[in-house]
Amino acid sequence: MNQRVPPMATLPVSINQDSTMGRILLDQGKITATDTERILRLQREQGMRFGEAAQSLGLITEADVKQVLANQFGFPYLHPGQGEYPQELIAAYEPFSDEAEMLRGVRAQLVQRWFGNGHNALVIVSIGPEEGASLFAANLGVVFAQLGEPTLILDANMRSPQQHEIFRLRGRQGLSEILAGRCGMHAVCRVDYFEDLSILPAGTVPPNPQELLFRPSFRELQENLRRHFKTILIDVPALSTGSDALTIAANVGGVLLVARRDGTYLADLSTVREKMRRAGVEVVGSVLLEF
Repeated sequence: MNQRVPPMATLPVSINQDSTMGRILLDQGKITATDTERILRLQREQGMRFGEAAQSLGLITEADVKQVLANQFGFPYLHPGQGEYPQELIAAYEPFSDEAEMLRGVRAQLVQRWFGNGHNALVIVSIGPEEGASLFAANLGVVFAQLGEPTLILDANMRSPQQHEIFRLRGRQGLSEILAGRCGMHAVCRVDYFEDLSILPAGTVPPNPQELLFRPSFRELQENLRRHFKTILIDVPALSTGSDALTIAANVGGVLLVARRDGTYLADLSTVREKMRRAGVEVVGSVLLEF
């Protein structure tokens, strides 16, 4: 026998009193206490929403209202220039664009095909180094973090790392130091403005990346990370630069192939798929980039 749904008044509701639009705008320095009084007065007189009243007084813009709404509904993104990340981080700066919608589509497919089946780590790899896999991994990390779940981008490209540049983490220790026993988990850092997104940078470029990946400490690190993050995206060197990517993929079990329109040969993709199959690695999908 089905249980009756309780009246709405009895359902537990968590209300964050500090999430009102006025409070957020005040905390962001968009308006002052005096501005707030003017807005509230107009709001009462005209029966307007707070954001509409603030806009009509010329105190904020429509973009400000959209960002506050995103904050209230747990969908963080940035204004151009905010955070000083590269503008190519589309998921952060242009969350309503066609490209960002494509990223969300990829996210949905990965949740259905991989992360929803008991896995929580996936390798992001391309054939050549100029195909944009690192930037794609960064964007994908942002859209996964926008789900409100702990997400990590692990930069395992210890030959030509990019994530520390994308997220402005210069000079930090990272994966190479952990695998060499020179530092611990404190190398993982949270990304400003995205509280559910963390980065483990590659660290110092070592002379022996392949040897470090074969150390037991790499598998121990992965097990430790899996206990703390629901989604782990692993950025690796391009397949054309060495065997690091295949070594890591064999440990993780699944890869997402990134290709560039007019830059990747279909024959090469077929070769990679066969190579992954022989190594016991599942190719979860492939993405053709145009941005």
